[in-house]
Formats: sequence, C-alpha cells, structure tokens
Amino acid sequence: MILAVDVGNTNIVIGCIDEGKIVFSGRLTTNAQKTDMEIAVMLKNILTLNGIATDKFEGAIVSSVVPPMNKALKSAINLVTGKDAYMVNGSEGLTIDIDDPSQLGPDLVVGAVAVLNEYKPPVVLIDLGTATTIFVIDKDSKYLGGAIMPGIAISQQALSSKASLLPSISLEAPKSVIGKNTVDSMNSGAVFGNASMIDGMLDRIEKELGSKVTAVATGGLSRFIAKHCKHEILYEEDLLLKGLWLIYKKHRVQN
Repeated sequence: MILAVDVGNTNIVIGCIDEGKIVFSGRLTTNAQKTDMEIAVMLKNILTLNGIATDKFEGAIVSSVVPPMNKALKSAINLVTGKDAYMVNGSEGLTIDIDDPSQLGPDLVVGAVAVLNEYKPPVVLIDLGTATTIFVIDKDSKYLGGAIMPGIAISQQALSSKASLLPSISLEAPKSVIGKNTVDSMNSGAVFGNASMIDGMLDRIEKELGSKVTAVATGGLSRFIAKHCKHEILYEEDLLLKGLWLIYKKHRVQN
C-alpha cells in the first residue's frame, strides 16, 4: 500500500492505494504555515481514525501546487510512515506542447497521466477547484495547453465582498435560469453560467481541433456543475489519486 497526497490551494487530498485500488481517501485543509510536526499529527490522526496502519506503507508520492509546504509535508510523511515521498516533478513522460513545459503544474501532469491511461484521446480535462482549469490533449496524446479561470467559490466570494447588496450564498442549482430573487439569480449565474461557459469552451476547442473530444471532469465542484452541461462530461472523483498511483508504479519499476 502507498500513501498518495495531492496538495491543492484549498485542500489536501490523501489517498491510500493498494495495488491500484483506493482503499481510503480523505481531505485536510491546506495551510502552508503548519510545521512538519503539526502536519504529521493531522496525517497520523486521519489515518488512525480510519483504521489505516501507518507501518503498512511501502512508499509515498506527492503532487503539490503549494511549494512552500513541500519540505514540511515530506518530513511529515517520513515521520508518519518512515518512507521518503516521491515528489511529482517534470513531465513524467508526457509529450508537452506549450511555451514553457516547466510551467505545467504537477496536478495537471498527474491528471493528464490518469486520463490518458483510461480514455482514448483527444481528451479535455476539466477541473473545478480553487481555479477552473480546462486543458486539452490531442489525438496524438500531446498536451496542448488550455484555459484557466477563477474558480466558482473565489468568484462568488469576490462578488459578495465587492458588491454590498449581494450576500454570501450556499451554492445550489435554482429551479429556473431566470432567478426571481437575489440568491436564485446568483446561483443561476454560478451554476448555469459556469455550465454554459464549459459548454462554450468545449465547442471552441472541438472547432479548433477539428474533431469531437472526450470531456472528463474532476475537482470538488465538477460533479455538481457537469450535470447541467449540454455536452456529455464524464466525472472522475479520484482522477488525481489514480494518476499518482500510475506515476508511483512507474517510478517503483524504474528503481
């Protein structure tokens, strides 16, 4: 069994994977100010509470988009498991066609590895998290780039903080696109507006590629938004954990 950790800007996803099977997954809040000992205590507690024996790990792998946290996280994992974590870095074998491949985030690399293992390209990977990202892999399995937008939660927070008459809301789909009150109108914009944006981007991507694509979504809000899209979008809750397992397996074989 391995410990797979995906560090995002808002949450840290923790997965325990036994020969490709995800036997446990959980979340912690991302906080780059915590020490290795504080992270180790949280990590140990969440594993123990879920009946995971920390002496059973053969190794660990980390994908992180929060570099200030990496050193403390690696130390914490070693404290808990006794293993040195492999940090996802570089292309991990992908063919990347962007201006500066070194700028491609580890989470996007991991996601691309996972979708290429499970779906025939061309594939569009949609991640609705802190940011909304839409990235494209062409029919030759080449990573072409994509688009980055403010995430839904960030957009709603900005709207409420900058417009005095607009409240903070709990995100849910209203009964009608045409909202009859402020909350329903904001929810219509957040849910149906983002679904329409994704549909519009997929239309433009398919036109640019000259072919239909398989659309795959992951991230905290993806399942909620994707069902309101006109395009068929396949939801993969554990996509990044699957990608981390594939990269770890390749690394293990090479070493």
